[in-house]
Amino acid sequence: MTTQITKLLIANRGDIAVRIIRTCREMGIKTIALYESSDVGSLHVRRADEVVQIDSPRDFTNPDLILRIAHERGAQAIHPGIGFLAEDGTFARACLNAGIILIAPPAPVIESTHDKIRTLERVAAAGFPTTLHTSVNFTPEEFEALRVEAEALGYPLIIKSNWGGRGPGQHLVRRPDQLVEQVRRAHAESKAFYGDSRVYLERAITPAHQIGVQIVGDNRGTLIHLGEREGSLLQGNEKILEEQPAPCLNQQQREALWHTAIEIARLVDFQNVGTFEFLVDEKGNFFFTEIKARIQTEHPLPEIITRFDLVAEQIRLALGKPLGMTQEDVILRGNAMMCRITAEDPTNRSQASPGQLRRVRASGGIGTRTDTYVYGGCAVPLAYNPMIAKIATYAPDRATCLKRMARALEETTLIGTPTNLPLIERALASEAFQTGKYSTETRINLTNEELDEAYYRDLAVAVAIYHARRSSELRPEQPQRTQTGWHLSSRKLPE
Repeated sequence: MTTQITKLLIANRGDIAVRIIRTCREMGIKTIALYESSDVGSLHVRRADEVVQIDSPRDFTNPDLILRIAHERGAQAIHPGIGFLAEDGTFARACLNAGIILIAPPAPVIESTHDKIRTLERVAAAGFPTTLHTSVNFTPEEFEALRVEAEALGYPLIIKSNWGGRGPGQHLVRRPDQLVEQVRRAHAESKAFYGDSRVYLERAITPAHQIGVQIVGDNRGTLIHLGEREGSLLQGNEKILEEQPAPCLNQQQREALWHTAIEIARLVDFQNVGTFEFLVDEKGNFFFTEIKARIQTEHPLPEIITRFDLVAEQIRLALGKPLGMTQEDVILRGNAMMCRITAEDPTNRSQASPGQLRRVRASGGIGTRTDTYVYGGCAVPLAYNPMIAKIATYAPDRATCLKRMARALEETTLIGTPTNLPLIERALASEAFQTGKYSTETRINLTNEELDEAYYRDLAVAVAIYHARRSSELRPEQPQRTQTGWHLSSRKLPE
């Protein structure tokens, strides 16, 4: 294996590709970005040193094509980013055989942790608490066997994709009469998003808190954690607001969770960067659920809290270098929050809203970070995940961090297509989030809520200004002063 990387192919797009490019530039590594026609204007295409056009979004999941481009362009490494081939053991093995460094956990780690049921069984056998689950996955043709297992497991239960875990393919089933429809949807989503329709069942813990512990490890057995974060505020299956540290835990619970995550990581011989996920019930008991053997969407939170560049460390660890710090070197400072801005219309059942963003203004100021691929005039493609930006804030305490996030959202401008910004602002201002007393059962509703007089006053002013500007554009008038003889004569060219 090479001990140096001079050129790296990013087998991904959007904000994570921009994020990887920035670290590579600081490390003196040239980058190759991939794009297809609908995504040609994205920021990662403009920032990379080289670009290669692919035929369709499906090409991001074509291992043979990705490897061929890497060889043709002279890349020694590939970063899979988030999604697509990020946790594909077959792709990891193909990179290993082709002599290409994959900036991810080693192939054996990806292969073993990707089998979610076997991982749960292995962790449970070692004496750690896990969620109750079925012992097998089910195909669409095995509904009757799934129904029997559901009755044995008991309701409420969660249907989860064999490939993706939470997110697409995950559905809560509260009653037996909901099972047929939710299983059908889960199979269809799993097939569409991951190419694998198999699902398994997990006994639901509700209400619960979704907690992830960030783990980093080298190939010498050194493991550290970078604290825990909570992502329990959901819209559908998707997290919308996350924060670190988790407000649902006290210090004793927090330290016990860190210790458990490290021990499970040691059990599976984990290397590189990943997240160990748990559910915490209302009594503070926690249960292991799965391992995400990749960098995650919410990685800015531990980076902000610890001042630790996870992408740079991924690259170092993939080269076989030792971890650059011990647990004693990790200092968890203050509070951080992150919201996911998506091109979805919260007033229309969160339908995707692709289109051109005519005007974009990112928030700034002290303790504020924005990760995005959009800018004024950029198009949001239909074919990809609708997330267009992540806004993160930091402060020494949670109250200040909340105020800073509110200010950052106020400063953010996205005009041209509907986004979920109004929903995020409502969620941030909710009593549940303000007090830190929220769970997976907390719901944020954008409609049917009493609004104060100032809101209607500001709305009326905005509508009046819009109407005046629109009317002026439709009926242009020439100023009187420009119609005088002196003015007209002064504009004549000399004969």
